[in-house]
Amino acid sequence: MDIYHVVRRPLVTEKGTHQSQQSHAATRHERARGGAYTFEVHPKASKPEIRQAIEKIYGVRVSSVRTSSRKGKMRRVKFKMGRRPDWKKAVVVLRGEFHIDLF
Repeated sequence: MDIYHVVRRPLVTEKGTHQSQQSHAATRHERARGGAYTFEVHPKASKPEIRQAIEKIYGVRVSSVRTSSRKGKMRRVKFKMGRRPDWKKAVVVLRGEFHIDLF
């Protein structure tokens, strides 16, 4: 799968903006890390594919990737019930010295 098909779009939300500006100081349990950025990705993309795509597209180093598959919501269209498509969300945590200017 092409790296530009893996990452569909960044999710710019209030929570995502807050998480991207957050950087955690080093503690005895965990090393310092950069912000977390949220993206909509292809439903069949795996974590290593997502990591590789983000690193090549944005030129950053990824610390970890968390994914969740989201079910589409039921929506009414005039007199019929329709459904939005299922989608996959990826939260990418960068290393401390990197950030993405997009957010």
